Amino acid sequence: MTRVLEADPRTRLRIIREAESVALVGVSGNELRASNFVATYIIRTHLRVYPVNPMYDEILGLKCYPSLASLPEVPDIVDIFRKHSALPGVVDEAIAIEAKVVWFQLGLRHDEAARTAIDAGLEVVQDRCLKIEHARFSGRLNLAGFDTGVISSRRHREI
Repeated sequence: MTRVLEADPRTRLRIIREAESVALVGVSGNELRASNFVATYIIRTHLRVYPVNPMYDEILGLKCYPSLASLPEVPDIVDIFRKHSALPGVVDEAIAIEAKVVWFQLGLRHDEAARTAIDAGLEVVQDRCLKIEHARFSGRLNLAGFDTGVISSRRHREI
């Protein structure tokens, strides 16, 4: 399988379907931050969620870990919420623990770090939000970008 710097929609869907766990690197305990909003959504999916941020002991009722190496298992997806300059270091950590996928959140793109990950055998998703992609593929995405909880005859799809 040829890996490119951009994961196409089918690849993103396969990654989400096959994943059982996700590490949210750089997730914030501040409920006003986008990373916290994403985490709030992701913990209600089929994924086991591991917040990774050395500044917190707990986020959203989940134990928070200081690094990827301290996780109790190797996550299938390493979802990154760190600044651009931190991406190569997080990719190196993901490679060291033998993760399968690094996912750079919306607004994050680092082709050099992506190439490093690909060369190490990881799949890469850049500049995409895991929450939005999950919601889009499961039929739960509306114009505001989140599940409104409105009862409808439209059937949600399992992903």
